[in-house]
Amino acid sequence: MKCSVQYLDKLVETYETPEFVKDDPVQYMHRCKDKRDIEIAAFIAAMFAYGKREAFIAKLNILFERMQNRPYEFVMNFDESSTSVDDIDYRFSRGIDIKQILLILKELYKSGNSLESLFADGWQRHREVAGMLQVVIDYFYARVTLPVTKGFYHLLPDPSKKSACKRLNMFLRWMVRKSCVDFGIWKFMKPSDLLIPLDVHVARISRELGLLKRKQNDYAAVKELSAKLKELDANDPVKYDFAMFGYGVNN
Repeated sequence: MKCSVQYLDKLVETYETPEFVKDDPVQYMHRCKDKRDIEIAAFIAAMFAYGKREAFIAKLNILFERMQNRPYEFVMNFDESSTSVDDIDYRFSRGIDIKQILLILKELYKSGNSLESLFADGWQRHREVAGMLQVVIDYFYARVTLPVTKGFYHLLPDPSKKSACKRLNMFLRWMVRKSCVDFGIWKFMKPSDLLIPLDVHVARISRELGLLKRKQNDYAAVKELSAKLKELDANDPVKYDFAMFGYGVNN
């Protein structure tokens, strides 16, 4: 079916509400007040956000309970001898993969930098999302010191492989876009610069609605769909992520 911008805007209005938060991985950021807590919580939640929602939410509940909803403090007190995440396995990833990510985050923040400054550096260098994400991922890959599994690289996918990078784009939506759901605490880029978080459900729905023609769910599809959504709202194209969710619920 073809769709109208009015139809999509109505779906956004219906589903982009505080009620949306409680069942979404964005819920963990809404438990935090400090900016460092918010961005670390968002980064960790986004990494796990694949597969069945009930499954990854269950794992995140365990992890954030152990963090006592103070992820920055948890990261800064974390060390290689800690066993607090050793038993947290999720699909491809093992506890050692999570441990490595936490240790790299600790190094980043101890240096006086942050996730915001790391992403901002990538943006200043490239002024383009894929290039920015490559800077970030290269930073993490270059600091691996533990015998991680392939799950580490699944949690932090390589943009050079032209994947959709759905979870990283979702993380950026949370950080850059401001709404009752998203936080908008990063100002170095604009919401209009964001790309749609594309998973199999968003891709299927976008094709049903006549918004996406490309058959592969890759970075080229992300660019095609984001450009189409920007025609509908030049300033805030990724708000239609909520419309896709709402269409999926309704159909």
